[in-house]
Amino acid sequence: MSTLAFVPPMEAKLVTDLPAEDGWQFEPKWDGFRCIAIKDGDAVQLWAKSGKSLGRYFPEVLDFLRALPVTRIVLDGELMVSLDGLPSFDALQQRLHPAASRVRKLAAETPAKLIAFDLLHEGKTDWSGKPLAQRRVALEALVAKASAADLRLSPMTLDADTARTWFAELSAELDGVIAKRRDEAYASGKRSMLKIKRTRTADCVVGGFRYLADRKEVGSLLLGLFNEAGALDHVGFTSAIADDERPALTKRLERLAGGPGFTGKAPGGPSRWSTDRSAEWVPLGQELVVEVRYDQITGDRFRHGTRLERWRPDKAPQQCTFEQLAKPAGADAAIQATLA
Repeated sequence: MSTLAFVPPMEAKLVTDLPAEDGWQFEPKWDGFRCIAIKDGDAVQLWAKSGKSLGRYFPEVLDFLRALPVTRIVLDGELMVSLDGLPSFDALQQRLHPAASRVRKLAAETPAKLIAFDLLHEGKTDWSGKPLAQRRVALEALVAKASAADLRLSPMTLDADTARTWFAELSAELDGVIAKRRDEAYASGKRSMLKIKRTRTADCVVGGFRYLADRKEVGSLLLGLFNEAGALDHVGFTSAIADDERPALTKRLERLAGGPGFTGKAPGGPSRWSTDRSAEWVPLGQELVVEVRYDQITGDRFRHGTRLERWRPDKAPQQCTFEQLAKPAGADAAIQATLA
């Protein structure tokens, strides 16, 4: 078996709150690409948690891994790209480009960092079977010894109140908080960690809708926010509509059909994910407001589908602006230092 072979990372199960008992270690849940980084002599490799190779997209990370003062190493971490000291998932996604020349250009302009949060192997020592408390000490020593500017140590705390501060105060920097047992070995491929994800809500204008593929009933609502120029930009969608509500909702929406819809950025614009159906939507009058729950924002859009929380007849459409979205807060010095 190749010494650079894929190692399935330890996974997490979603919970609603931090564990209260002793024996847990808390870490930020970074908003980047999860990565298993392996070095064996001069050979290096980066693996996404899906098992796909990421190495060709991040040559600068391969270079500093190759230069680490250890013959063999296996790290679990997160690939991040920062712009002006703040993480940019959009810039990170742009690194996944098929042209090698483009990758080299971006690697020079927006170099990635590897934020390490676990150590599986170092030299002749297999750390994966040892408790997390021991692995963390060894990881801290390794990062200090490496002195690589783009190899960063992820902050951690044993204090649940500090972790709650991360969760409550930081916004775009983090995706939540991870909790790990200090006395447990690294459980490759198993959901042995806990994750508490940060979710937020926003009030959005329903600027249009799409029908279901198989019948003339609403399938998804297209969401908009007013930009600084007063135009309505498309920012995402929600398809969390109960089947028994679709007929009445469809009639309600069809009565508003033919309105201006999105007067700024519209759905179905050019992208690598566009399909013929992407352009098939019905513009509406800018009258209906919904509150939706979302997790992350990329390029002024909700990265994933949102959850419909409630209709907001009490909210004026003009109140639905980008100002309500989560902004990087930078409240914690340790996290800011990691990203700088």
